[in-house]
Amino acid sequence: MSYEAARKDYVKHVLEESDCLESPIEMLESWLHEAVQETEDANAMTLTTVDAMGRPSSRMVLIRKLDQRGVVFYSNYTSKKSLDINENPNVAVNFFWPWLERQVRVEGTVVRLPEAESDAYFKSRPRESQIGAWASTQSEEMTSRDQLEKRAEEFALRFEGQEVPRPEFWGGFIIQPNMFEFWQGRASRLHDRIKYEPFENRWKFKRLFP
Repeated sequence: MSYEAARKDYVKHVLEESDCLESPIEMLESWLHEAVQETEDANAMTLTTVDAMGRPSSRMVLIRKLDQRGVVFYSNYTSKKSLDINENPNVAVNFFWPWLERQVRVEGTVVRLPEAESDAYFKSRPRESQIGAWASTQSEEMTSRDQLEKRAEEFALRFEGQEVPRPEFWGGFIIQPNMFEFWQGRASRLHDRIKYEPFENRWKFKRLFP
């Protein structure tokens, strides 16, 4: 079958107004909790940034925390995504859970996570991932795979027998949301779409045409 002819009818769930919580953050938390019961990749989200020239770029990152402040993820502060954020803090993320026939879009502005929180999260990472953060000058060109592996070996020796500190060039970001959209696939492409936006110090939702 060619991709042009691929078809799927979405019939697993519905999204009624009565299903919607007052807080879209709590609703996203609920959907995330349901999604992670079925796969380890449910915390993956597509992050879209825009550079100083107005050119968008997207990549997959992992949500690591969700609270009333917003969506938290971590990255190298010199990476392409981080440089874009420095120029334009407006971003969008998209969660897609095909096994639940659901997706969620979030738009907002980004600020850096407090250093103490980045330190605490970094300590919780596997040691190999901690070494990897030091070894990678993320988004820069490298001559070969050997160069990366050699740098990882060098930092492993440097920190042998001691705790690996968080690099100053690595840490967390918070996406402070100003829009949520919850999408539930339905039959015949008559999907459910519920959009949340701020209204008088609270969140207000409305239904959109699919």
